[in-house]
Amino acid sequence: MTSILEAHNVKVYGTGEKVAFLSHGFGTDQTAWKHVASDLVRDHRVVVYDMMGAGTTNADNFPFSRYSSLHAYADDVLAILDELGVERCVYVGHSVSSMIGFLASIERPQVFEKIVCFSASPRYLNDENYFGGNEVADLEALFEAMSSNYKTWVAGFAPLAVLGPADSPGVQEFSRTLFSLRPDIALSVSRTIYFSDYRAILPQVSVPVHLLQSRNDLAVPEFVTNYVASHLHNCVVEYLPIEGHLPHLAQPELMTEAIRRHIEQPP
Repeated sequence: MTSILEAHNVKVYGTGEKVAFLSHGFGTDQTAWKHVASDLVRDHRVVVYDMMGAGTTNADNFPFSRYSSLHAYADDVLAILDELGVERCVYVGHSVSSMIGFLASIERPQVFEKIVCFSASPRYLNDENYFGGNEVADLEALFEAMSSNYKTWVAGFAPLAVLGPADSPGVQEFSRTLFSLRPDIALSVSRTIYFSDYRAILPQVSVPVHLLQSRNDLAVPEFVTNYVASHLHNCVVEYLPIEGHLPHLAQPELMTEAIRRHIEQPP
C-alpha cells in the first residue's frame, strides 16, 4: 500500500530546527517552490509535496468526490505533518493553499506557528457587498474553454495569470505544470476552487496570518485581500511591488525575500 508520503511525493530538505511547510496553488506543483525552498533550507527543514492530482501523483487514483471540498486537502496536509512527526511549523501557502492552511489550522491550531500566504481568496464569485472578481457566467465560460480545448486554454491563461510574455520563464514554467494536469482533473479542481465559499471560517482562524498580495492579480482583486484581513483576528498585510497571480514564478527573488521576511517577523 502506498504511504501518504509516497502518494504526495513529499520531499524534506535541510536540517534546521524550524519547519517550513510549503503548499502550492492550482496549476502548479512542488517545483513552484524551488527558489523559495533553496533560500529557506539554509536555516529551516523545508517540506514540499504535490497535491493529489498534481505533479507526479497518480491521476488514476484521484478520488473526485473526496476532493470536491478543500477540507480533503487540509486533511492531507495534517496527515503529512503527522507522518513526518512535525509538531510545529510555519505554513506557506499560495492561492487555494491559503484556505487549505486556514482549514488545517482551525482543526489543529497548535501545529501552526504562523501562516504566510499570498493570493488568498475565500470566494471567487461576486456576492452582495462582496467583490470576488467573477460572475457565474464568467466561470462557466472558463470551464467551457478548458473543456473544449485544454491546450489552447493553457496557452492563453498562463500569460494572463503570470502577467508576462509567453516566452518568459515564469509563463513557461506555469504552462509546463498546467499541461501536466489531466484535463478532467484540472476542470474538477477548478470548479471546486472557483465555486467555494470559505468566508465563514475566517474568524475561526486563531493563528497569526501574514497576508501578501501582488498587484494586478487576475484571480484575487485587492478587495478580497482587504476583506480577508478584516475578518482575521491576527493579520499582517503587505502589498508587494510585484504583478500577477504567481509572483514566485514571475519574480522569484523578490517573492522569496518577502516570504523570508514575513517568516522571520514576530507574530
